[in-house]
This record gives sequence, C-alpha cells and structure tokens, in this order.
Amino acid sequence: MRKTKGRKEIDRISFELGMINCFVEMVAWGVKKLAIGPPILPKDYNLIGTASDKIVQGFRIKFYLEKSLLITDLQSEEFTKGKWSILYYEDDKVLETYMALKEKKKQLEKSGQYDKKTRKEISRAFMRLLSYPEDKIEEKLSKDAPSTPYLLIKDKRESR
Repeated sequence: MRKTKGRKEIDRISFELGMINCFVEMVAWGVKKLAIGPPILPKDYNLIGTASDKIVQGFRIKFYLEKSLLITDLQSEEFTKGKWSILYYEDDKVLETYMALKEKKKQLEKSGQYDKKTRKEISRAFMRLLSYPEDKIEEKLSKDAPSTPYLLIKDKRESR
C-alpha cells in the first residue's frame, strides 16, 4: 500500500499478485482445474512473472503464459485486449484441453461455422475447464453479451 496525498492507495501489482496467489492455491488444492490470472500488460510481465513463478513453485503446480486468451462469452474481449494472461493448472491434460478448445474455435471461425450456438458450446466447455458450477455457467450464458469482470484495482495507465 502506498500513500498518496494523505490517503493510502492499494498498489495494482501487489493486488494482482494476491489474486494470482489465491488462484494458484485453488488449483493446487483441487478446487479449480484451470485458473486464469488477471490480465496483465506485457510490460509488467517481468515483474509479475517472476513473482508468479515463485508462487507456482511454492505450490508445485504449472503455468502457461497466454498472449492471446481464448475469447468466449465468459468475459468481454476488451477485458484482455492487448494483455497477457497466465494460466495455472496441475495436470497437463488441462492445458491440452484448453489448447484444443482454442484450436476448435479457430477452425470453426475459419470454416464459417462459428455462430451463436457454437460460441455457447465453446464458452460452456471453457467455463467447465475453469471449474465453474453448472448453474453459474448457465446464468452467464443466458446474458445477451459477455461482461467485463469487476476489478477493485484498475490500471490508471490504460485510461490514458
């Protein structure tokens, strides 16, 4: 926490590392098969990535740096646009499933078969991979458009 003109402010990098620590712990304890860290600016990766590596090693799981996250009905495209995401998992099959899902979407788009129905199928499979409960998946998919997840801390540099 840093102090700004007499008031304390939460540091964005520390906040994101706290989120990462929580997600990694959930994967390590089997609560989630796959977790996605907060979208990060590429220029922040060296700092965040180094700390993330230590957290991953401490919990003995694995990670994958995703520079182009699979876009589904889970969240708006703007939420991750121009940012990287670190995927956390324990079982290699989970990452393979994610990559296959991403490839399936790409092939559906390429063949002109990526429509509302197939988008929901891909979204549902992705949310299941993230260990979301079925009722929450259906609630999310019943909305007209994906939303941007709420974050307490926003990067002030993004709004410039």
